[in-house]
Amino acid sequence: MTRSIYLCISVFLFISWIPKLITSYPLSTKSRWIVDEKGQRVKLACVNWPAHLQPAVAEGLSKQPLDSISKKIVSMGFNCVRLTWPLDLMTNDTLALKVTVKQSFERLNLLDDVLGIQTHNPKILNLPIFNAFQEVVSNLGQNGVMVILDNHLTTPGWCCSDNDLDAFFEYPNLDPAIWAKGLSKMATLFRNVTNVVGMSLRNEPRGTRDFPDLWFRYMPKGGEAVHAANPEVLVILSGIDYDTNLSFLRDRFFNVSFTNKLVFEQHWYSFSDGRDSWKKHNSNDFCAKIIEKVTHNGGFLMSRGFPLFLTEFGANLRSGDVSGNRYMNCLVAWAAENDLDWAVWALTGDYYLRTGQKHMVETFGVLDPNWKEVANSTYLQKLSGIQLPVRGPGLQSKKLLFHPSTGLCVTSNLSNNLPTLRLEQCRKAEPSTFDPSEGILWSNKMCVEAPDAVGQKVKLGVGTKCSKLGQTSATHMHLSFKTTSNGSLLCLDVDERDNSIVAKPCKCLTKDASCDPASQWFKVL
Repeated sequence: MTRSIYLCISVFLFISWIPKLITSYPLSTKSRWIVDEKGQRVKLACVNWPAHLQPAVAEGLSKQPLDSISKKIVSMGFNCVRLTWPLDLMTNDTLALKVTVKQSFERLNLLDDVLGIQTHNPKILNLPIFNAFQEVVSNLGQNGVMVILDNHLTTPGWCCSDNDLDAFFEYPNLDPAIWAKGLSKMATLFRNVTNVVGMSLRNEPRGTRDFPDLWFRYMPKGGEAVHAANPEVLVILSGIDYDTNLSFLRDRFFNVSFTNKLVFEQHWYSFSDGRDSWKKHNSNDFCAKIIEKVTHNGGFLMSRGFPLFLTEFGANLRSGDVSGNRYMNCLVAWAAENDLDWAVWALTGDYYLRTGQKHMVETFGVLDPNWKEVANSTYLQKLSGIQLPVRGPGLQSKKLLFHPSTGLCVTSNLSNNLPTLRLEQCRKAEPSTFDPSEGILWSNKMCVEAPDAVGQKVKLGVGTKCSKLGQTSATHMHLSFKTTSNGSLLCLDVDERDNSIVAKPCKCLTKDASCDPASQWFKVL
């Protein structure tokens, strides 16, 4: 039995923390949960680290030492990396074993990166490409980071479009037999590497042929190839339509020999619902509509006893991305409600070479272009709210009231003579319960006494003056009440100055698409 200690540090604007989690490998599944060897829930809180582009080397190694990047991953609260790889790495021995890292960069005229790797990671410069890939996995393991090996595409490069020659099975560059052989080889090579806990079979199947019949013909075979070569790893199957759609499993399923290793994955971006669609619609209505769609397309698998792994999502962190911000608040609420395993796109500060451009900045990347600092600490704080598990086998469930916009939870503030509510890190927050049928919000055995004026703090009492709250709006995330003085409708909100919970006029209850209700969204967990 191997035990690894994971240090998870969520970086906040104002505080950081280090909880310790012990995981016993290998991982398996128990109903909709991923569990360790002892049957205890393990939540995958991952970041995508691309290694599938033209150099076929993990990004960022010309900017920072490998060990520094691994430690940065841990310091940001991630316990897992979804490490991408091209199929050619397993099916083209010349690429994998006869081309060194230095040669790969030199043939692409990436001479500055050669110098950068010589400076920061001289150990890998003259290694064959695959051996350098092994070094990354090994170093992540030394830092207590789990790895999901994701077969991202066939030939090294950027992904994805409908016209790619490897978009789906039986396309010119995706021969199912060669694909299964490559998966088997990769699984074999990492068979005794304990921190490799799962293999994702293929990223974003898509194109004009991505219909279920071909999926059923080949995807389970790929899974069996992995399981036969390495029975310890989770086998992660993606859907069609850029991995946004698993709905074909509603009425038709398949038999495999690895039922206790079977995990499904799904992707969800703001543009999955149409470019700029989130700023064209009322956020309350649109969030409810899209969650219904995502649940229909893949979320339903959880209720059928299968883990669902949200392996790609993210938003532009370097500009005022209105659609992205609204979508992220909706997604984080859904991920928190379902306590999902997930992998955010992406770690990347910049790319060595992407679609012909050197050192293109990854606007979705959690690191800056120097691969040293956090690109957007507010975004990372939001993610921190879904990094730790709140329920599942071996865990004592804790009722919480979650604020998706900040990644924090509601707790009682007993420092004043008159107890109030405020936001706090979820791991520190007092349990909060809300029963929609009775409409009473309880925190620390006290109930909410709603104020009678806009801007006033929400008080807590002992039960004689409990206010009845309603779940207003299509998302059911507005908690509203009527004032006693004039019967006007107010909602719980957050005072950004001190994170206290206050009463304000309810936002965005009309069809207005210009307003943002995020500060008034609270998700009952």
